[in-house]
Amino acid sequence: MRPGRRTPHARTESGASALELSFLAPGLIFLIFLVIQAGLFFYGRTVAIQAAREGVSQLRLAQTRDVYDDIRRDVKRNTESYALSVGREALLSPVATSSYDEGAGRVTMDVQGEVITLVPGLQLRATAHAEGAVERFEPDQAAP
Repeated sequence: MRPGRRTPHARTESGASALELSFLAPGLIFLIFLVIQAGLFFYGRTVAIQAAREGVSQLRLAQTRDVYDDIRRDVKRNTESYALSVGREALLSPVATSSYDEGAGRVTMDVQGEVITLVPGLQLRATAHAEGAVERFEPDQAAP
């Protein structure tokens, strides 16, 4: 047979690549969305962690329960606004809660919020916990 000449029964593979891609494309798109969603979740979680640490750093200055009670609302508001400003759209509606353990001399801050999602109806929450010792300022002791 001469080159370039086709027989009436010869099969061609034109369109095979398009058909293969039509089977693979939904899986690839799903994988891309999954990676982006995981990145958004971990970014929202990181924002919550950093906001909780920021709140603890402010609460550590409360040497007594009375001082803690006085500054608690302001620190809560500062922590939530910090999470909103750093997280922008990644961490929605952050809520900060704190506690003060006078016996152990420790303060804690919990931050939680909704993480932005690509899938309508999917709700992901990021939570973070931070704690630290209360700063105690004591006078220097004179050497004997």
